[in-house]
Amino acid sequence: MAAFITRTEGVSVSHQFVARLWRQYGLAPHRQGTFKLGKDPEFAEKITDIVGLYLDPPGGAVVLSVDEKTQIQALDRTQPLLPITFDATEKRTHDYVRHGVTNLFAALNVGTGEVLGECAPVRDGAAFLAFLKKAVKPYAGSEVHVVLDNLSIHTTPEVMAWLADNPRVRFHFTPKGSSWVNQIEIWFGIITRQSIRRGTFRSVKVLIGQIRDYITHWNANPTPFTWTATADEILAKVRLVQANIKKLVDNNAK
Repeated sequence: MAAFITRTEGVSVSHQFVARLWRQYGLAPHRQGTFKLGKDPEFAEKITDIVGLYLDPPGGAVVLSVDEKTQIQALDRTQPLLPITFDATEKRTHDYVRHGVTNLFAALNVGTGEVLGECAPVRDGAAFLAFLKKAVKPYAGSEVHVVLDNLSIHTTPEVMAWLADNPRVRFHFTPKGSSWVNQIEIWFGIITRQSIRRGTFRSVKVLIGQIRDYITHWNANPTPFTWTATADEILAKVRLVQANIKKLVDNNAK
């Protein structure tokens, strides 16, 4: 069979040649990624603060990564799931019945990898404060640093009053639009892929039960995430993306 030939401005090359170049330079034009540059005026300061906690936490202090995974749906397939066999993949119907939702509050101990998780029917300041008290209770007497985002329920008057009465607990807010720096988001991705997305739930109660079982299993052998990027490395990549965006904008303006 004759090799496929690509012709560009009078130059003919085979698809094998193109594929070899892609492999040589690590190019993957069929793939796409996503990005988002935070516009927080204190972006650099917040990144430096949080990454510093990850790489060099204060001696004796506990670092908790906290957030909520909201509106987790209890989805039940319209027909029974066909389990995996030696000659067939697992199969499920594309349609489903929605039985309701729950909200997962979670706190990751950055040093040990342990996760405290609790489901609640609503996500508001009262529910967050109740969970926060449970999250820091095991570390009585220790300095606790809490990494969290800028959601309004994290700064209600009740929450701020509690913080004032508990000076050993300190909040560290991620830059706006930069939740990726919060390590609990990594764990949310893992539980979603391994348990929630593949699950079939006849009720919210069944969904909550599976979430609790997953957390128990996780904590039986917890492994902390290893954060390797320094603040300087992150900020350098951000500056590079900013420069590339500016170049594109300038070229389009010509």
